[in-house]
Parts: sequence; structure tokens; C-alpha cells
Amino acid sequence: MEKITVLIVDDSALVRQLLTELLNSDPEIEVIGTAVDPFQARDKIKQLKPDVLTLDVEMPRMDGVTFLKNVMRLHPMPVVMISTLTEHGAQVTLDALELGAVDFVTKPKLDLSNTMAEYAEEIIEKVKQAAKVNVHALVPQKFVTLEVSEKLTADAVLPSAVSRKIPAHLKTTEKIIAIGASTGGTEAIKAVLQQLPPSSPGVVVTQHIPAAFSGPFAERVNGVSALEVCEAKDGQQILPGHAYIAPGDKHLIIERSGARFYCHLNDGPPVSRHKPSVDVLFRSVAQNVGANAIGVMLTGMGDDGAQGMLEMKEAGATNLVQDEKTSVVWGMPGSAVKLGAAETQLPLGKIAEKLLDLV
Repeated sequence: MEKITVLIVDDSALVRQLLTELLNSDPEIEVIGTAVDPFQARDKIKQLKPDVLTLDVEMPRMDGVTFLKNVMRLHPMPVVMISTLTEHGAQVTLDALELGAVDFVTKPKLDLSNTMAEYAEEIIEKVKQAAKVNVHALVPQKFVTLEVSEKLTADAVLPSAVSRKIPAHLKTTEKIIAIGASTGGTEAIKAVLQQLPPSSPGVVVTQHIPAAFSGPFAERVNGVSALEVCEAKDGQQILPGHAYIAPGDKHLIIERSGARFYCHLNDGPPVSRHKPSVDVLFRSVAQNVGANAIGVMLTGMGDDGAQGMLEMKEAGATNLVQDEKTSVVWGMPGSAVKLGAAETQLPLGKIAEKLLDLV
């Protein structure tokens, strides 16, 4: 079997050495070169033709985002950004994802040589997934806001429950849109939310993202959306025209009090290796919103959320997934389809329109 070839671009000799050792430890990956800066990288890309590029966000002479912009314009290829867990690192990494990077890995701030190994599994898996992505789905797309008239398993956090009948006096016609995503999801979520009008139902979102990144991500989406978009807070009421994004270190659970819905943040263990987990969000929506919910699964690696989406369907919710052609990675949407949790598959640019039809 042909190995996945990787070019590492980083100005730190220690990081280049550690990444080379980590990636070469997997029999399916071969590091075929390293570069100190983007100028050296440009020549090595032409010479070595790697399958995947790992690119440091912050480098001298030319920063990683500027170089990425040139790469995606002249030689589109899968790129995994190596980012720092700082507010500046978060903003720059979100810029990189906007420009077409597949994914990112955060590196520890301190004691790099002793802690980098803890990230080995994540780095290896993201490089492998990057080699499979649909690079054309990474090309930034322009979306026009639609003109519309006003109108573990999750058991570790939230036990499965038999659907209970809601008393008539507590029933509500209020809808909730629940969205789950991972790899490629920051741009996909932004694309959907910026097409929804202020009259749309409340939206709850779980995206696999570090804690330092979820706040800046919510602020960024808020700046391009007609909705009020924020990082979810514990006890916050879910209101129409608002979107609530799970913090990067807490599970987002939707709870019900009478006819109203609220955000609850849970600090339980990772589910499906993720915290926040889409399965946890979707299960809570199934249990507390039921047939008044619409589930959306966007691009993402793995299968987190598929079981929860099936539970939503069984509770009467309507579900849709992003289609394979426009997904960066069709892992999570594909898993939901295979499980029978969703019948409707749509291109990313058509999802918001379908949501408005449904509500």
C-alpha cells in the first residue's frame, strides 16, 4: 500500500523533529521532507509533491496564513495547520480554515518535547483524514442571504430514556434546529447560519473545537450572520433568531422547563472521544424537543452524532445531512445515513433553504 507522504513546514527545529518522529511511527505515513519557512516549502512542494502539508500558523518571513492563501490559489492540497492555544492562535487558525485548511492541531505551550507525544494519535489521524479529503470542497464559497418573508456513548453523560408523553398544557409549537459538525465544520456552520433570517428558530450547535477557539468562532460567525450568535452559557434560554455554540470543553445539553428550552453545560467525560459531543446534544434534543426539532449533520470525521440523530428521528424529528460532494469529510453525515437516521442529503448551499421550508 502506498504511504501518505507529508511535508512539514515549521520554523522550530524541535517541532520539525518531533513531528517527523511521530508521523513516521505510523506505517501508513512517510515524512518526505521538512521546510524552515514558506519560501523553502514552496520549492519542496514542487520538487516532492507531498500528499499532505503540515503548516505552522506563526513563522518568520511569511506567516502561515499568507502562505496558505498562495498554496490554495496555485496548488490546492490538503493542509493541516499547527496552531497555538492562544486567542491570537485561535483567530489566525480560523482565518486558515476560512482559506481552505482541512483541519488543525494545537500544540502545547510548555515542555513541548515531553507533551507532544500526547498529541500523536490526533496528529496521525488528522493527517490520514486530510489525505482523503475533497480539496474542492475546501474552496471558499460565497453564499447569498436568502430573501424570505417573515414567518463513550451519550450514556456517559445523558442516560437513554423512553420517550415520555408531554402533557397538553406544556406542549409548544416552538422549533429548535440542532447542528453537529467536525472537520470542515467551522466554515460549513458559518455558511448555513449566515443564510438564516432573524425570524428563524433557535439554533444549537456542537462543533468539535478546543475551548480557546469556540468563543472567537462564535464571535466570527456573529459578525456575518443576521442571527445573534454566541458561545452557549449555562442556563441560557434558547430564543428564536439566536444561535448557541457549545464551548470547546463542555457538552451542550438542551433542557426543557414548561414550554421553554434552555442550554445546560455538562462537564462529563468525552463521548465518542469528543467534548463537546454531537451525540450528547442530539440525544438531549430527542428527549426534550422531540418532533419539534430539526437535526442537521454537516461535514466531519468519525461517527459522533449518528446515534443521537437516530434517536431524534425516532422521537419524530426531521433530519438532514450535508451531501458527500460538498463535505470536506463525509464521516459523520455518512454514518448518519448508513444508520438510517436521515434520508435527505443536500449540498451545503441548499441546507438553509430546506430548513426554512421545514419551519
